[in-house]
Amino acid sequence: MENKEKLLDHDYDGIKELDNPLPGWWLATFYGAIVFAAIYFFYYHIGNGPGPKEELAKGLAEFETMSAVGGSGKGIDVDKLNAFFHDSGRIKDGGAVFQLRCASCHGVNAEGNIGPNLTDKFWIHGDGSLAAIAKVVTEGVGDKGMPPWGAILKPDELYSVVAYVKTLKGSNPANGKAPQGNEVKD
Repeated sequence: MENKEKLLDHDYDGIKELDNPLPGWWLATFYGAIVFAAIYFFYYHIGNGPGPKEELAKGLAEFETMSAVGGSGKGIDVDKLNAFFHDSGRIKDGGAVFQLRCASCHGVNAEGNIGPNLTDKFWIHGDGSLAAIAKVVTEGVGDKGMPPWGAILKPDELYSVVAYVKTLKGSNPANGKAPQGNEVKD
């Protein structure tokens, strides 16, 4: 009859209520939320926590580094592109990104499908240099249906896939699409 001691002295329509304590996990969550709210308030509203304007500025700065390279080529780190081009691990990573994102249009071996053949010495956009390839991959080619990958890929993924595409030149896969664009010299 332990429950009789916990019974409250009132009832509602014949229903008697027990005076049970709240579960420990529930109380811990409740008090934890109060502590978190106090810390949050003091850090962001009274202390040095970043405000909305600072958060916006930080987000825009991150977007600038992750987003498309401007028409002037700003943001392309040519030294980093060259380093990726000479790093077999980065080229292998670029091959994986290419297979995931680009092979549906350019073919598994970049022989050309919907998109152009990337293995020959003819280029529709740019001169086939690392910087030109990076610009096309980053900005896309709207009139040809190529999306701008600069806002989708991380910078290292973008540089890796550019290095990978550059290594494909002269690989001459079977069933390669006919040359398109202008012939470029190395």
